[in-house]
Amino acid sequence: MTTAANHLDIEARDRIKEIICDILEIEPEEMTDTSRFKEDHEADSMGAIEILSQLERVFGTDIDQAELSRMVNLAAVVTVVEEAIAAQSDPAN
Repeated sequence: MTTAANHLDIEARDRIKEIICDILEIEPEEMTDTSRFKEDHEADSMGAIEILSQLERVFGTDIDQAELSRMVNLAAVVTVVEEAIAAQSDPAN
């Protein structure tokens, strides 16, 4: 699901968008990479926690709740997931 550089493929990015849209109850075409969940899509903290939980389950990784403050739009969520997967696969961890 990732390339050697730990960048998510299109399918994984689409899955992230699908998860977020389902939780926020919006259509995929309403969300861009940079539209902000709270300001543009009326997300709340419970929605953010649900997104984090679903991402952990789907991608089989742990994401620290401290990352919630970074997860403000689709592009940022993709980055957080990429970093979590990379940290998990790093033999130093």
